[in-house]
Amino acid sequence: MTINQSGWKPTAPTAATSAGATTTGNRALMLEEPLIFEIGDSQSTGVDFAQPKPAASRLGGLARKREIGLPGLSEPEAVRHYTRLSRQNYAIDLGLFPLGSCTMKHNPRLNEKMARLPGFADIHPLQPQETVQGALELINRLAFWLIDLTGMHGVAMSPKAGAHGELCGILCIRSALEARGDARSVVLVPESAHGTNPATAAFAGYKVEDIPATAAGRVDLAALKARLGPDVAAVMITNPNTCGLFEPEMKAISDAVHAAGAFVYCDGANFNAIVGKVRPGDLGIDAMHINLHKTFSTPHGGGGPGSGPVVLSEALSPYGPLPFAAKYPDGSFKMVEEEHAADEHPDNFGRMVAFHGQMGMFTRALSYIISHGADGLAQVAEDSVLNANYVLRSLEGVLDAPFAHSGPCMHEAIFSDRGFADGFSTIDVAKALIDEGFHPMTMYFPLVVHGAMLIEPTETESKAALDQFIAALRSIAERARAGDEALKTAPVHAPRRRLDETLAARKPVLTYQTPAPDGAEPGVGTEIGGR
Repeated sequence: MTINQSGWKPTAPTAATSAGATTTGNRALMLEEPLIFEIGDSQSTGVDFAQPKPAASRLGGLARKREIGLPGLSEPEAVRHYTRLSRQNYAIDLGLFPLGSCTMKHNPRLNEKMARLPGFADIHPLQPQETVQGALELINRLAFWLIDLTGMHGVAMSPKAGAHGELCGILCIRSALEARGDARSVVLVPESAHGTNPATAAFAGYKVEDIPATAAGRVDLAALKARLGPDVAAVMITNPNTCGLFEPEMKAISDAVHAAGAFVYCDGANFNAIVGKVRPGDLGIDAMHINLHKTFSTPHGGGGPGSGPVVLSEALSPYGPLPFAAKYPDGSFKMVEEEHAADEHPDNFGRMVAFHGQMGMFTRALSYIISHGADGLAQVAEDSVLNANYVLRSLEGVLDAPFAHSGPCMHEAIFSDRGFADGFSTIDVAKALIDEGFHPMTMYFPLVVHGAMLIEPTETESKAALDQFIAALRSIAERARAGDEALKTAPVHAPRRRLDETLAARKPVLTYQTPAPDGAEPGVGTEIGGR
């Protein structure tokens, strides 16, 4: 058995190997897959090209000085390699994806069909605007849907993701404070907020201070009021919060913050739980990003794509970024950019992105909204809350649920590792879930719960699917409470065994190098991108 370059340990073959036979590492139809560099070599190619005619190089000092180091594969080899890798991945199209706070739900194929229409998929951001009127109308129409659903005054469509939207909102707040000559230096962040909130505030140049949570998992209103003062620029609050709970005192929080001359930023990552039911603008929110890829269903994860429009109150709308799609009296649409900003949006703080946002995300989101309608969006929230509470109440007898006494949860249920046998923790439960055919839940987050297990089933899972997941997790939890040592070896049936996560984080192998003969230095000619 060997360790490959990625640091993963192949699962040992379970079948006996006859004399003279080779061991492939394959497990039935789950094929052991080497790295692409181990399949092909840099001295061969999968395609034959005619020898090009000699020509003078125009690269100058940019000409490559050594081999590119990429392996040459035939088309079948390349296709099979990536197909085999895809079969070792988990996806929402395979089963329930219980990642808390991530809202990994089914993505209707209608949305994908709309996003692939040539008039949306094949346009270029530098096209003349008169040739993309339909795309600009779509952006404008989606913007008004978001304003209507949130009860806000304006919206910035260009931010590319949730954290990007947070930054946009904080920059709007900073611009508003600067416009009135008010220098404030502190942003308050409750313990139950998303982890990106304090990072965003710090990135924008603010000092971050925590606000404690109550025993019920909500913001301590008395502690918040006690800290408010002339140095506080904003409070960044997540509602529903990361404990899966709605903040019932949200209006009182907003009133107190506004009375102190500060602004309220709401992390809208969990908007899926309240869409069509609660309008954040009615709660006194000044700015809130909406993760289109979560609430309005777009494939996400693995780094993208994403989109995080920011809805703004009347106080902050004048400071929103450029560009934005505007409709004119003659029915035409135009992107308002720097050359028109002095007349139409003079107080903007600048630009968040090079162009206009993520067209595919806009198209999918509007398709989702229109196909559901107002009543359908309200049902999205109702069903997501129903499913989360079903998971919470079905498992609270075997898993510690620290906020179960606080009443119904919202979109996600949170459990702790309290009650496990000595030496057992959340990681053991998560790895055992892989053997049961499920992606693990979010682990060790939020930090206010020890050994947190955060589960968000979303609204798209049936009762049958939830029952199957609950049964698997209940069985594993009982084993953890009983101290079943076999949990320490999980996963057993996955293509790879348990990774040394500390070693992987501290000493990751990010560059492939050709294994060297015994006693020699590893080859460096195969580094990707080397010159």
